[in-house]
Amino acid sequence: MKIRIYNAKILTLEDKREIFRGEIWIDGEYISYVGSNPTISGQQFDKEIDAEGNLIMPGFKNAHTHSAMTFGRNYSDTLRCEEWLNKVIFPMEAKMTPEHVYVLSKIAFLEYIVNGITACFDMYYESQSMSRLSEEYGFRTVLCGAINNFREKPETIEDAFLRYNNSHKFISYKFGIHAEYTTDLSILKKMSDLVHKYKEPFYTHISETEQEVSDCKRRYGKTPAELFDRIGLFDYGGGAFHGVFLTDEDLNIFKSHNLSIITNPASNLKLASGVAKICQFVEKGINVGIGTDGPASNNGLDMFKEMYLVSTLQKMINKDASVCPPEQVIRFATKGSAIAMGLNNCDTLSIGKCADVIMIDLKKPNMQPINNLENALVYSANPSNVLMTMIAGDIKYYKGKILIDEDIEALYSRAREIVKELA
Repeated sequence: MKIRIYNAKILTLEDKREIFRGEIWIDGEYISYVGSNPTISGQQFDKEIDAEGNLIMPGFKNAHTHSAMTFGRNYSDTLRCEEWLNKVIFPMEAKMTPEHVYVLSKIAFLEYIVNGITACFDMYYESQSMSRLSEEYGFRTVLCGAINNFREKPETIEDAFLRYNNSHKFISYKFGIHAEYTTDLSILKKMSDLVHKYKEPFYTHISETEQEVSDCKRRYGKTPAELFDRIGLFDYGGGAFHGVFLTDEDLNIFKSHNLSIITNPASNLKLASGVAKICQFVEKGINVGIGTDGPASNNGLDMFKEMYLVSTLQKMINKDASVCPPEQVIRFATKGSAIAMGLNNCDTLSIGKCADVIMIDLKKPNMQPINNLENALVYSANPSNVLMTMIAGDIKYYKGKILIDEDIEALYSRAREIVKELA
């Protein structure tokens, strides 16, 4: 299908290109034109959309999430992180079946779509369920291994890597573990063997809490990042989620291996973990992405909220209102996340890139008057401002309507039944 979206403000996220008034054309799954002065004569389109002066920009990429954890949304919200994991989450997850993961993730995927998120980096179990759902919904998903001492093993991770990197255009797979504190050294070394065998990047939760870091130092005399570096897990790049308590030496390791840090401010605040030092990461030249973390620890899947928190928290901890400006934070949530996820053809609105596009309503009261559009995106906008979500040229959400064949009420009912089963 050939689609023309005209009369739009356009934020391409291309380097040194300012927001401009113009239009964007999509031919099939890819962008065929972005600019201000097109030659319309002789062009034929299957669909033309008047953006009415609203904003067209790349879709948000949720660079760290656990989609199926909708089962824990608003379920246990007043526990410390370690207690929350060990007494509630892990016991419930032990009962989860592939069908549970498939159904519960549907709710998250629908939330992503209405919130302007066009891809997710999903660290969870039962990859076959996530792959099936991604294909059915036409939603771009990067699957991340979540091996630990009590679920999955290196052999299953290798099988998943080989299978899901060749299964469907919307699906890719990255090596990963849950975390150092849930994964024995013997497993870590086997994962390092896989990283070196395939020369592939590696991802993990890292330094999310002070206790995690101190416990790792007691076990190995090293921080988690230092341990992973010694074993060779980062030799081919990758990234890590959270990074709240990274040391200066840890940051040197990240820089030397060209690793990304994916920050998750809402989850870290809710679990009282702390605030990642984003300004230090940027000064070090480390790529930063943004994720929501799972819906059990957030409890929403809202990249507008995450952008707001990234910016305002950095201003607070640095005691400087000028740091972490909106244009930088928008890049984290789109281009930075895409780089972290390996989605190199989905990072900007450029000719030949994937047509993963969203439209933002600029005419609602919360956006007016628009004195600075990028400031408005970070400090004023929310999911209600999302007018359209397009993935690979296919419109999934438009002006309040989810354009996916799904019985929403039946889905919600089945999800409630699953929570009862897990509890």
